Amino acid sequence: MSLSQAFSEKTFDELPGWAEDDHLQAFAAFRRSAFHVLTRPYRSGALGIDFGAFAQAYAEARAVSPANRLPFSDRKQAKNFFERHFVPAHIRAEDGGAGLVTGFYEPVVEASPVRTGRFVVPLLSRPADLIDIDDANRPSGMDPYLAFGRDTPDGPVEYFDRGEVERGALNGKALEIAWLADKVDAFFIHVQGSARLMMTDGRLCRVTYAAKSGQRFTGAGKILAELGEIPLEKVTMQSIRAWFRAHPDRVDQILWQNRSYIFFREAPFDEAAGDDPDLGPIAAAKVPLTPGRSVAVDRLLHTFGTPFYIDAPSLTAFDAKPFRRLMIAQDTGSAITGPARGDLFAGSGDAAGEIAGVVRNAADFYALIPRPLVGSAR
Repeated sequence: MSLSQAFSEKTFDELPGWAEDDHLQAFAAFRRSAFHVLTRPYRSGALGIDFGAFAQAYAEARAVSPANRLPFSDRKQAKNFFERHFVPAHIRAEDGGAGLVTGFYEPVVEASPVRTGRFVVPLLSRPADLIDIDDANRPSGMDPYLAFGRDTPDGPVEYFDRGEVERGALNGKALEIAWLADKVDAFFIHVQGSARLMMTDGRLCRVTYAAKSGQRFTGAGKILAELGEIPLEKVTMQSIRAWFRAHPDRVDQILWQNRSYIFFREAPFDEAAGDDPDLGPIAAAKVPLTPGRSVAVDRLLHTFGTPFYIDAPSLTAFDAKPFRRLMIAQDTGSAITGPARGDLFAGSGDAAGEIAGVVRNAADFYALIPRPLVGSAR
């Protein structure tokens, strides 16, 4: 096959647990991408899975009108769909070992539209002076990692980092979308990139990622492990939260070491207009995330909409069984780098957070490559 040497072609029979999976759930997620690309195609990833090769699969996925929901009524038909249109290929990790999966979710948090004595931690919208940085406007000497900067009369400079923002660098600019009661809740919303806010005025508000200050992300778990506060093998979202509860006087000390700061935008949520409360936020691939079926990948390497079969036998947090599922690439993240690296969307709310917070497991990744790229059918 004429693709990157990162792939090793397989058969579907070689995928552990392939026949037992619920391919209908994966097809529903795939179909959302099939409709989205009618308005804006996805960019092809550097590993060589060309977006154009999905055309036939997308066309069949869209064949039945949206009012009819899905064109298939059972798992077998959905399984046959993927087997007709794709060939699986194992993705080798950069170091030659196993890949890695982690988990993410959409927090559901109480919030206020105004600052009060209890609600004092803001979620901020994108500032007017935050600009995109690329090779065309990057000043000499600016860190090439930075994709955002601050516009000044003397030209772009690095943007304020987390500590500077939280110490008041953006005060008075009317950027506050909502106010939370807890700084740690706000931090985890930054990490997850979205949240549902149960507003004190009775509204349900959804916020999603709009931009970031641009500095490198440094996980709180990594910092606490390096300080000897939590053994690395015991770092989970739950153990991090427990440490913060036990050390409220050290929260800023830890969080400000993660210089990256996230800005949000409001995303209207209206069940009466057809928004599905069972789905997650609209993410980088511009479709609502499907719990247990959407995966975040390295968007520079992979092509959104690509189906990935993920075999992580040590992961049982989702349904008390070894995790062997067909997922659809529909999001990305700054910490998700490498060909065999994925972040599994667990859903919304505390129960999803309990799942996502403990996921850090070795996994084998199998990309389902469109047959036109392979050049032969099995």
